[in-house]
Amino acid sequence: MVRATKGVLVQCDASIKAIILKIDAGNSDFIIEELDDETLLVKENKLKELQMLLKKQLDDTLKYPEESDSD
Repeated sequence: MVRATKGVLVQCDASIKAIILKIDAGNSDFIIEELDDETLLVKENKLKELQMLLKKQLDDTLKYPEESDSD
C-alpha cells in the first residue's frame, strides 16, 4: 500500500542544510528527501519543530559581540 506524506520544500545554503542534516541524523524525523545541494523536502507537520531546533543551534553556534560601556 502506498503512503503519502505532506512535505514542504526548503531551500537554503549548504551550511544551513548541513545543520539540518545534523539535526535529522539522530532520528530521521524531519527530512523526507534530499533533492540537491540546496534543497530538502521536509515533513510539513515537523517544520515548526525543525525551525525551533535550527534557531537554537544557530544561537548556540553564533557568537555575538559583547556590548561595552566604554563610549
